[in-house]
Amino acid sequence: MQSIKIAVIGAGSRSFGPAVVRDVFLSEELAKRGVELVLMDIRPEHLTDIERYSRDVRDQLGRAPASIWSTTDLERAVDGAAFVVTAIDAGRFFWWQQDFHIARKYGFRQVFGENGGPGGLFHALRNMGPTVEIARAMERLCPDAPLLNFSNPEHKLCEAVSRLTKIAPVGLCHGVFMGVHQIAAMLGMPPERLDTAACGINHFTWFQTIRDRETGEDLYPKLREAEARGDWLSDWHEIALGRILFRRFGLWPSPAANHYGEYIGWADEFVASELQFFHDPADGPPWERGETPEWLYSLTGEPTRRPWLKEPAAPDRLEDHPLRESGELAVPVIEALGCGVRRELAAVNVPNRGAIPNLPDDMIVEVPAVGDASGLHAVAMEPLPEAAAALLRTQGSIHKLLVEAFAEKSKGKLLQALLIDPTVNSYHQAARYLDEMLELQKDVLPELG
Repeated sequence: MQSIKIAVIGAGSRSFGPAVVRDVFLSEELAKRGVELVLMDIRPEHLTDIERYSRDVRDQLGRAPASIWSTTDLERAVDGAAFVVTAIDAGRFFWWQQDFHIARKYGFRQVFGENGGPGGLFHALRNMGPTVEIARAMERLCPDAPLLNFSNPEHKLCEAVSRLTKIAPVGLCHGVFMGVHQIAAMLGMPPERLDTAACGINHFTWFQTIRDRETGEDLYPKLREAEARGDWLSDWHEIALGRILFRRFGLWPSPAANHYGEYIGWADEFVASELQFFHDPADGPPWERGETPEWLYSLTGEPTRRPWLKEPAAPDRLEDHPLRESGELAVPVIEALGCGVRRELAAVNVPNRGAIPNLPDDMIVEVPAVGDASGLHAVAMEPLPEAAAALLRTQGSIHKLLVEAFAEKSKGKLLQALLIDPTVNSYHQAARYLDEMLELQKDVLPELG
């Protein structure tokens, strides 16, 4: 039986690259079939460590027949691949600081600037060109392979692949599992005992089902009671906004406030995001000095409680990562489609096609799915509450306009996408913001006319 060729594009990523490597070689199903693992990155210096690490993991687990090689040549990497995994984001934090600060300079109170808000549009545009280039190479060289994407903004990039190429995108994210752990903590139950199903868009899903896996009991009544008793400041930065959404919209959201808050114009009332990329503005923009200020993901764990003088961080050694499954879903998808093993998948980003009845059919949505030898099958969900669906439909329109702006090289379409974003509150400021960002990031953006 022919081995399965898996191409990992952006293999130098310190997060998803090593995680995919471990998951591939920990898989008993893939070990039975045999694997050809191709590690591709545009920067050759990023491949040295990950290739060495891949061989070490393979040998530790006794998967010696597996083939491993690396390349900077995209076409060579994807040629004949059965699966292509992407995790790309060049200069992630350097450009992200601009996505965050410039939008707020113009009065747009986005809380994060990664997947939503004005900053999310530019994050998407920076990654859209390379992602579509990968998909078009796949059309020529491995047209039947799915593109398993970890790159953010997840839904915007999958939307571009879906609308502009014939490649099937499958966006993968662990956000829904964060929601499961929040619910388990409020209920005082182990997460593995919860039987859940959530749907929506990436970084903004709603749990339609929360049941006790052992008894079948609907746990939503208990969750409402537990939430009502909770101290409002408990884990405030992560879930206070979620508690308000739960009370007013009726379902628990995931993954956390600083993620779904990106899609809500009033979210900054609940997310203390001023610390993200903190710098003294009197010193001038840090990017003009080639600097990236420290990035704070959240206030969890009291990140400001630290020594007066900052201590240098210990180097991140791949060998120190535990040799266990990551919990990410790329390899379960590969096992299902490539090995014919049925896998239940908590969240995949795919074209809707009726899975969520009151969202557009061609919109990329995040839904549970079942994978097997015949393909990936989205689970049919109930309609979302109208208020929740309305929030998501707006994002679907933004995504569609953004892809059209990219494909048509249209600054006008990009301005339309910006003007319907919930965090944008001024036409004049939107036009000025657009001009500044297009000039500031012109070296990494597609040309728009």
